[in-house]
Amino acid sequence: MVQVCLNGSRGAADGVAVPLTPEALADAAAQAVAAGATDIHVHPKTPCGQDTLSAPVLAATLEAIRARVSVPVGVTTGAWAEPDPAARAERIRTWTVLPDHASVNWHEAGAEQVAAALLARGVGVEAGIWSGTDGVERFTASPLAPKVLRVLAEVTDQDAGTAEDSARALLSALGTARGRPVLLHGDNGGAWPVLRLAGRLRLATRIGLEDTLFLPDGRPAASNAQLVAAGLAEYRRAR
Repeated sequence: MVQVCLNGSRGAADGVAVPLTPEALADAAAQAVAAGATDIHVHPKTPCGQDTLSAPVLAATLEAIRARVSVPVGVTTGAWAEPDPAARAERIRTWTVLPDHASVNWHEAGAEQVAAALLARGVGVEAGIWSGTDGVERFTASPLAPKVLRVLAEVTDQDAGTAEDSARALLSALGTARGRPVLLHGDNGGAWPVLRLAGRLRLATRIGLEDTLFLPDGRPAASNAQLVAAGLAEYRRAR
């Protein structure tokens, strides 16, 4: 599985290639799926470009994307979109259109509360386990761990020279990840080395403008679709 992460917390300052509106996200999603993406991760945005868990914004974003593609679509529940865990869980209970899955960063306060709210609504949970945090310990001790859709092993080391070692350390700490599938990905300078490692290990991975703005050769990426095409080529060569 290659997931495309369309925008993340990036905004207009990161370039015109980053899609922000429902219409732009739908266009980007359709192009990325045509390029080979099999799953989508998106951060719905307010009109001013801020990440949000607002039910109307989420509905507009999901409906626009689903009108163009038929692959699963997931969203963020990052604490930056709603700092208070109780309010975050309440937002989820007000959603009128549901994503197929949503990521929950396990090192964040209230992660279990948020995950439980998602599971109660039938939304798959991607357990975001960031390197350099206590996410591994908290997740492996969690009674919800066996119920998550998959583990997102998120390598926060952005150094291309050390990101692969950091990824291997994170995977070792996760062990069997309580029997759940693992999606391994990197960030910025670490995105491509970690993606290649995922290819060698036959793990699911992701790529897109959330993770990096650059192609493997250092050129700026023109679109999510271009990153997906390059990511699939790198992944296959690494196998």
